[in-house]
Amino acid sequence: MTETAERAIDARYGRTPAKKRRDRVVYITAGIGVAVVVSAWVVWAGLDQAGATLESQDIGHTIIDSQTVQVNYQISMPVGQTAKCALQVQNSAHAITGWKIVDVPAAKTFTNGYSTMVKSTEKPVTGLIYQCWLT
Repeated sequence: MTETAERAIDARYGRTPAKKRRDRVVYITAGIGVAVVVSAWVVWAGLDQAGATLESQDIGHTIIDSQTVQVNYQISMPVGQTAKCALQVQNSAHAITGWKIVDVPAAKTFTNGYSTMVKSTEKPVTGLIYQCWLT
């Protein structure tokens, strides 16, 4: 096959030098765009983690009587920060039968243990933390 025939076939199927340059520009531009988006996300996610964090953990519960549970829990949060926690009591069908939102005061250490009595409308089988948040 001659060189002019090859060029004619390449032109017919879009394999020209101009097409190759155009494709290269598109790929480089797309790569730069993806790099910018990924870099922006990494910076945003990194800065978002710089804020205060809170972790809560159920330690246990004690059923006091047919309508009261003592919920024992541990909160880890920045020193001097306050929080609120929603505690719940459940019956044997795991329906919520008691609910209490408690204020967690600022503390001098990162991790502290707490104990709170929560009333129930039915015979309780467990008491636990539903959710905690910084205030």
